[in-house]
Amino acid sequence: MSLQPYQSVLSIRDARRVLLLGFLLRMPIFSAGIILTLHVVTHLGHSYADAGLVAAAATIAIAISGPWRGRLLDRMGLRRVLVPSMIVSAVCWSIAPFVGYVPLLVLAVIGGLFVVPTFSIIRQGVIAAVPDDQRRTALSLDGMSVELAFMVGPVIVVWLTTFLPTSWVLFGIEMLGVVLAALLWWANPALRSAEVDESEVGATSRRSWFKVPFVAICLAATASTIVLGGSDVAIVAAMRHWDAVSQLAVVLIPWSFGSLVGGLVYGAMSRGFSPFILLLMLALTTVPMAFAPNMWVFAILAVFSGLFCAPTITATVDAVSRVVPAVARGEAMGWHGSFMTAGSALGAPLAGVAIDAGGFGAGLLLVSAIGAAIAVGGGAAMLARSRVLRSRHALVA
Repeated sequence: MSLQPYQSVLSIRDARRVLLLGFLLRMPIFSAGIILTLHVVTHLGHSYADAGLVAAAATIAIAISGPWRGRLLDRMGLRRVLVPSMIVSAVCWSIAPFVGYVPLLVLAVIGGLFVVPTFSIIRQGVIAAVPDDQRRTALSLDGMSVELAFMVGPVIVVWLTTFLPTSWVLFGIEMLGVVLAALLWWANPALRSAEVDESEVGATSRRSWFKVPFVAICLAATASTIVLGGSDVAIVAAMRHWDAVSQLAVVLIPWSFGSLVGGLVYGAMSRGFSPFILLLMLALTTVPMAFAPNMWVFAILAVFSGLFCAPTITATVDAVSRVVPAVARGEAMGWHGSFMTAGSALGAPLAGVAIDAGGFGAGLLLVSAIGAAIAVGGGAAMLARSRVLRSRHALVA
């Protein structure tokens, strides 16, 4: 496998800067998810289903805000969109860690409505920084930076909870996110390439691109986060089952390492794969984790599941960027992010309910089954549509 495609991308200064910002900004995001689960279950004494409900409420709020804030990014630019996010996030998360379950739920929703649209901004910045023929490689690098952030951030916060209350760790992580958002505001990366005609901004109709291919790709993204979000909660439950929460890194690092390897290989390949094929592989390789007898086998199996994490997400982002005009990419990425966060909103509580009923294995099996069903159904639907279009084209010709 040649690393030359990655060297070409990293030789571009703007690409390097955006990728570094993406890595830093994602660490608090992934850390907050883990610490919020631990905070609700341990500090507040609620169930995994309750913890999943908080995560679901926040992610639904993020899903609602994604498209219209993405449209604002297209029209108003990065800085004017970021300022309200930083203010609201600072206020909400300076209070939420120190209140009861219901106020925490409410504040998490408000914070979600104004969350910094990090993933949309960084992915647009990465796409704008590189030529079209290097897009998949650049997005794969971004996907690997996501996995590095997922590998480092949660390990640090779990370690911090061994000697600090979860409330203070949650507060610190969220305030770090606000500081890093301010750094993003200062850097102000370009969200569109110089070749884009700015006069078309706001003039492109949503109807011109919000069609079956775009929706199908977004549904694949939804399914991927159902699997990943449910797995996230199930991993915490598994480690609690083995009384080894403080050793969460034993599983998270191999899981993320597998994703890094998968992303590295996928980005260096000469051609990509359908998001539906990658989603199916992600679901199928998650199933064996449900039957792990101990955390060491669990960690080994997590490597194989991880191989398809980054490639699946990268494939959906790449596909969206190619079926939507550049001037509408902010809104499109907002919709894509909303579909993904909707998947997380479904995955976490579904896995939580299954875990409460049948243990961590039940949670993994449920989300894997959902992911596989959507992969097969979506892939079959796209294949059928492709055949219909080819038939129509043949008739016209």
